[in-house]
Amino acid sequence: MENLFDLSGKAAVVIGGTSGIGLAMAIGLAHAGADVVASSRRQQQVDETAAKIRAIGRRSIALTSNVGDRTSLEALCTGVLDEFGKVDILINCAGRIKREPTLSLSEETWNDIMDTNVTGTLRACQIFGKHMLERKYGKIINIASLNTFVSLKEVTAYACSKAAIGALTKSLAVEWSAQGVTINAIAPGVFRTDLNQQLLDESERGRELRMRTPMNRFGTTEELVGAAVFLASEASTFVTGEILVVDGGFLASGVNQ
Repeated sequence: MENLFDLSGKAAVVIGGTSGIGLAMAIGLAHAGADVVASSRRQQQVDETAAKIRAIGRRSIALTSNVGDRTSLEALCTGVLDEFGKVDILINCAGRIKREPTLSLSEETWNDIMDTNVTGTLRACQIFGKHMLERKYGKIINIASLNTFVSLKEVTAYACSKAAIGALTKSLAVEWSAQGVTINAIAPGVFRTDLNQQLLDESERGRELRMRTPMNRFGTTEELVGAAVFLASEASTFVTGEILVVDGGFLASGVNQ
């Protein structure tokens, strides 16, 4: 029982794993014992993250990828298999968001967000899932959102994409779980990152988001690591098709004042 959360000997891939939430999860999996490949589009970020993982004492390789390009993801999978011989854990963390009134939302923006957030996740699940199904073992973790459940103003394309991630997670769980591959999602609440720090700290929207969070603070990305390790580990062998919300109580909230 004491080894339920130990990821020693596991090989993990975190797509979108070189910044923000994805970086925290990649480093967290490494601290839990896994060898980790954190991939994204920018070679410098990939190199820097691989170095951080090696500094923890885990193996890593520096491979870029673009979720909008199936060939890129196939090359990533091949490279990881060549190095580690297997992929036990996949986290799909690449994503895009843009705030814009729905009336003026362009089809180009809609399609770009859908292609990255939904179709990109599907591509990765198909490519890495094929290998996992052949081995009859795998842990796939998608990244959902508060928007999977509720709407935040003027991010319609993003909200629809994250609702789709919830449906995709459940659909794959129904199809693949009996063959040894579990598929779950994590729905983060409001977490401060380099990209959203100004919005959260200096806008009315940020103040409302904090007010709606019963813990009266924003999350730190490291506070998502426990959920990721749980879903990646043997502690969750009978958990599949679930969306694990980590939100400081946001979705439980009605009136806070």
